[in-house]
Amino acid sequence: MDAVFRALADPTRRSLLDELFKEDGQTLNALEQRRPMTRFGVMKHLKLLEEAGLVVSRRRGREKLHFLNPVPIRLVHDRWVSKYAEPWAAGLSDLKHKLEKTMEKVFEIYIKTTPERLWHAITDTEMRRKYNFGAIVTSDWTQASRFEGRGNGNLIFEGENLEVDPPRRLVQAFRALWGEDVKSEGTSRVTWEIEPIGDSCRLTVIHDRLREGANNQLYGGWPMVLSGIKTLLESGEILTTPGSLRWMQGNSEHLPDVR
Repeated sequence: MDAVFRALADPTRRSLLDELFKEDGQTLNALEQRRPMTRFGVMKHLKLLEEAGLVVSRRRGREKLHFLNPVPIRLVHDRWVSKYAEPWAAGLSDLKHKLEKTMEKVFEIYIKTTPERLWHAITDTEMRRKYNFGAIVTSDWTQASRFEGRGNGNLIFEGENLEVDPPRRLVQAFRALWGEDVKSEGTSRVTWEIEPIGDSCRLTVIHDRLREGANNQLYGGWPMVLSGIKTLLESGEILTTPGSLRWMQGNSEHLPDVR
């Protein structure tokens, strides 16, 4: 948390986040052209933002793209905002929807656990429903197999496991079915990447192959999902925030009540 607050304290770094807010997945050259500072200055600030987890970079051929990672913002919200200023929660919960507008989104979080425990939390039905808004997710978790998620007996999403490499990588074709507005979006792709770092793991979720301007219901819940899995594995508790409770109440016709 301290690194996040230090990173956000600088107005220049906040301005870089604003640029990624407007257009995600930018190169260093693009960011340099948008800000009145040297290339070295932009690199320095991006490095600090990456160290705080607020920016995630990924290689695309010769280019290095930078993505805004809203997960630390979600964690700050869960730790501080909902505790001291619950009425603000709605505004901050809406923030994640405003941040996610492009065809590819990257989310990253560090969890103190082993790759095996993390893989189990992703693929185990009972563990998954505790942090995935109560959805009952089932599959045999083999390559080319089907997976599905149900709520109140209704099929709310489905897809295929394109690549299964436990406990390191899971790639899935994903189709949302909980409403006509998301059904029309078709199939996107979700990639789970687990990398051991000391006594912890870095979990990266990449949601791509999205239509430009796709309905943000498809990927807006990832910050809460990753915050929930971190809380479950590190403390054994179920994370319930005003935002997640509102989400479940607003979608009660699709999802079971897990409170």
